[in-house]
Amino acid sequence: MAKYESKSLRNLAIVGHGGTGKTSLCESLLFISGKNERLGRVDDGTSTMDYEPEEQKRRISISSAINFVEWDKHKINIIDTPGDSNFTYDIKCSMSVVENALVVIDAVGGVEFQTQKVWELADEFNLPRIVFINRIDRERADFSTALASIKNKFSKKVTPVCLPIGKEDKFNGIVDLISAKAYLFSDNKGAGKAADIPADMAEEVKAMRSAMVEDIAESDDELMNKYLEVGELTPDEIKQGLKKGVCAGGIIPVVCGSATKGIGISLLLDLIVSSLASPVDRGPVKGKKPGTDAVEERKPSEDEPFSAIVFKTIADPYAGRLTLFRVYSGKLNPDSSIFNSTKKVTEKFGNIFFLEGKNQKAAEVLIPGDIAGVAKLKETVTGDTLCNEKAPIIFAKVEVPPPIMSFAIEPKSRGDEEKIASSLHRLTEEDPTIVFSRDAQTKEMILSGMGQVHIEVNIEKMKRKFGVEVNLHTPKVPYKETIKGKTNVQGKYKKQSGGRGQFGDCWIDIEPLPRGAGFEFADKIVGGVIPQQYRPAVEKGIVEAAAKGVLAGYPVVDFKISLVDGSFHTVDSSEMAFKIAGSMAFQKGVMQCQPILLEPIVNIDIEIPEEYMGDVIGDLNSRRGRVQGMDTRGANQVIKGQVPLAEILKYAPDLRSMTSGRGTFTYTHSHYEEVPSFIAEKIIAAAKKDKEEE
Repeated sequence: MAKYESKSLRNLAIVGHGGTGKTSLCESLLFISGKNERLGRVDDGTSTMDYEPEEQKRRISISSAINFVEWDKHKINIIDTPGDSNFTYDIKCSMSVVENALVVIDAVGGVEFQTQKVWELADEFNLPRIVFINRIDRERADFSTALASIKNKFSKKVTPVCLPIGKEDKFNGIVDLISAKAYLFSDNKGAGKAADIPADMAEEVKAMRSAMVEDIAESDDELMNKYLEVGELTPDEIKQGLKKGVCAGGIIPVVCGSATKGIGISLLLDLIVSSLASPVDRGPVKGKKPGTDAVEERKPSEDEPFSAIVFKTIADPYAGRLTLFRVYSGKLNPDSSIFNSTKKVTEKFGNIFFLEGKNQKAAEVLIPGDIAGVAKLKETVTGDTLCNEKAPIIFAKVEVPPPIMSFAIEPKSRGDEEKIASSLHRLTEEDPTIVFSRDAQTKEMILSGMGQVHIEVNIEKMKRKFGVEVNLHTPKVPYKETIKGKTNVQGKYKKQSGGRGQFGDCWIDIEPLPRGAGFEFADKIVGGVIPQQYRPAVEKGIVEAAAKGVLAGYPVVDFKISLVDGSFHTVDSSEMAFKIAGSMAFQKGVMQCQPILLEPIVNIDIEIPEEYMGDVIGDLNSRRGRVQGMDTRGANQVIKGQVPLAEILKYAPDLRSMTSGRGTFTYTHSHYEEVPSFIAEKIIAAAKKDKEEE
């Protein structure tokens, strides 16, 4: 492999809605550039980029894959990102470390929901981009309709730089508007043959080229003046103006083709090299001096101190942890050490490598713009900054979104609990949006993530990588119990069985406390009716009884106990007897105090396109939810409300179905509220049935 300077690097994330052919496009780029000897295909499992068994089984990308191609004395680093919203964090991490985005759109489907999401991310990271309208050879594919949907959804200047020759299965060529030449393709090797522009396209080509040249001229005052004087620009001026417009974000070129047939791919590669930004074009990257808010800058120069950010971690059961990072400044050689400024530790490493899908290619040296990997760093995880210890800097990391769906997990084999914990710890290093926890109340192991597909994929990975199998089921809702009334009640425990007996006698007042206040115990004994050493035992018995509840076995909360009276026996009384007496008094007393069930209520934010507002609000009301406000976020509406947790345990797939995959939501715990009586009756009946079956 030739050595490249930073100005000859092009880093791009290939993004778009699921099923638009992003991975097929990557395979075509690898094949037509000569990197691969054969064209990998997603459908038959020969894809270089979708190499995980879970991806091949589902025929979708579930994790960003990295490769590179060489074209026209340039190196193009490609990150093929997933198209499913379950994996948005991975997509965002990948887009945060590149200079450019290649947005893939299906010629039939046009702009879909995830396309809008990745477009917003490209705006957030200020990425120059190219739009590739793929699958022009499909039935009902229409370039003009797809182009209209792009112009309709996105306000930036979208400029076609080529036109398709033929439609659907007769699509066999491209008119390159930049060179004003036509190319016909007879095989999938991407080597188009120059041809005359079809006569029936002459007028359209002339009009579209004129519009393109005008858009390009507007990106540069000098070009605009020449265009107004002469009415034309030279091919070199067009390329120069196009790059300037693309890098400034004023022009978004649109190309078209068929990834599986190799049509239009060589022209796309030319455009990536000539129009997209290099690390040098993008200029310095800002970070902070560790421990301060002082802004630091790193220029994309080999003479600057080394700096890089980790954007992905892969848990490999054989190679250990693989750390993938993007270099922003300086140089890095193999067999050296590096400072992790986020963790404040020095890490030693051996080989450094470039990624080629699942394979690795040893690297002699890394320069600004390189995307590379290293194995077996002990402390470093996704989001950490690596740098020169003498010139420390910390770059901003992508925030991990909160999980939106949870499952309880249990091992298929006895004794695998510890294996589950260690395996999931490794997987959370790879994917921080997976959260593993134990519910202290329900005693369940809970696995949370960004959706059902996301969780199922990680369960499959756990089985394949670490040999641990689990069953998934809906988590138990952590209900609680409380009281609404007051009472004074006696708990008396007396037992004679020959020899020394057991005797404990206490009177307690029970009263409710405000929601969230917890439990209070007051010793109001006057005199010595219960000796001091036995009073804590009464409290202990009450605490243990409260943990198991009286209605449905859920913990009792928000109540106060006052120990007011009692009696004892000089021989038969003991701590155990008073503990039992306290428990008896509590269980009897709670039933006299209007016991009720409480359920967790969550704050929920639901982001949806406006056309789904009525359906989503109606559905939220049917889930006993309350809408508390509305907000606008970009082109979408945000419904803010509160809803019982029990009603949204399976909300992710329901919302996706309701909004054609265009709705997202987040939620956080808010408080506990009384369960409506008709629902409480069912919960109590179910709890009694479970107890009987035990």
